[in-house]
Amino acid sequence: MRTVEVFADILCPFTHVGLRTLIDRRSERGLTEPRLRIRAWPLELINGNPLEGHHVGAEISALRASVRPDLFGGFSVDAFPKTSMTAYALAAAADRVGDPVLVEAVGLALRNALFEEGLDIGRLDVIEPIAGRFGLEPFDVETTSAAVQADWDEGRARGVVGSPHFFTEDGGDWFCPGLAISRDDVGNFVVAWKQGADTFVERVFG
Repeated sequence: MRTVEVFADILCPFTHVGLRTLIDRRSERGLTEPRLRIRAWPLELINGNPLEGHHVGAEISALRASVRPDLFGGFSVDAFPKTSMTAYALAAAADRVGDPVLVEAVGLALRNALFEEGLDIGRLDVIEPIAGRFGLEPFDVETTSAAVQADWDEGRARGVVGSPHFFTEDGGDWFCPGLAISRDDVGNFVVAWKQGADTFVERVFG
């Protein structure tokens, strides 16, 4: 099965847009491949601090205003996770199975729970029912840490610069290929579709 690898943070709203948009384009073409193998790019570890809910909320406001008003309908700043590692415990368990369909489905389910249902995926009692839907058991802390670190190390070796960073099977290497992100004069986020985004889509499905 053809795959596109994506190094991404589970709590990153730009990744949610990127994944959902790519899957939308795949569905429009009546295709089932390539599947998305979503790898860990753990901003919580890279930055030395967890992502902050109000900061992410500001990014989401810009995304809804400009490119995807249909997403993030259930997002709740109050329920934003204090850690991403609980969610990575399930994502890493899915990746260990080695089924691209499962990896993509679990990655999307975690992000939908956070961004569309307003659930705190930093809590084990939220993760466990999601895991049960897929017949998985989340990894323990030590195994999760090792799996996330391995992805982080591989991402750095391959030149990943941020979340999301896509790699196509033909050697394509794309950091956040769909979105142009900036700030205005007073510091508000400004988001637009990036020039050349269609080139990336055609590269994936062509």
